[in-house]
Amino acid sequence: MVKYEQISNEMRKRLLDGFYSTDQPIPDEITLANQFNCSRMTMKKALDILVLEGFLYRKRGHGTFIVRTAIQTNKVNVISKDSLGLSHLLKGKGKIPASKIIKFNVEFPTEEIAAHLSIEMDTPIYDIIRLRIVDNEPYVIEHTYIPTTIIQGISEKVLSSSVYSHIKDNLGLTIAGSHRKIRACKPNELDQEYLGCLQNDPILEVEQVCYLNNGVPFEYSFSRHRYDKFEFTTVNIRR
Repeated sequence: MVKYEQISNEMRKRLLDGFYSTDQPIPDEITLANQFNCSRMTMKKALDILVLEGFLYRKRGHGTFIVRTAIQTNKVNVISKDSLGLSHLLKGKGKIPASKIIKFNVEFPTEEIAAHLSIEMDTPIYDIIRLRIVDNEPYVIEHTYIPTTIIQGISEKVLSSSVYSHIKDNLGLTIAGSHRKIRACKPNELDQEYLGCLQNDPILEVEQVCYLNNGVPFEYSFSRHRYDKFEFTTVNIRR
């Protein structure tokens, strides 16, 4: 992890822990750069991440301020560019997700799944359904399809922690990004059984295809989120 990402993670933790007052601007870039023993440019890049994530905003001539609603919400905030999984989203917030494996099989894909993953229909895939739990509360059901030829070594142990960490740390692969569709749905039987949804509760479904940095799709998934546990933020940068 590069220096500015390390600093950004520490600053995010400080914001969530109430290290800085929300009534005053946070220390300026030069002061923070001295504290973190880095250049001002590195500090600016670290703060830019938090601005894009909606934790901070800059007011010309007055400094950089904390967005109160970003640190006071009990919901998981998903930034539109973020595709690194629930473990990453909760990083620095003092919460570690647990997983309950509902389904874990190796099967052959349907024509639709094969098309999304750019594989042949005789290529085996992992067919995984996991319930993700935070603080003993159900948050999201993830239904994931992953080619066994591209991502190897997925086991129940891996599924109990973080698949993306396995991909990056154990396999040494780089995740480049994803193509994502977000839609509102009615709860199905799995949602009602595992997420505790009522029949008329809305479900936020995210359909996505994730890619490695060589352009190869490695995951096709559907994540079904409880409406009261998540909020999605879209970041538009004017150039």
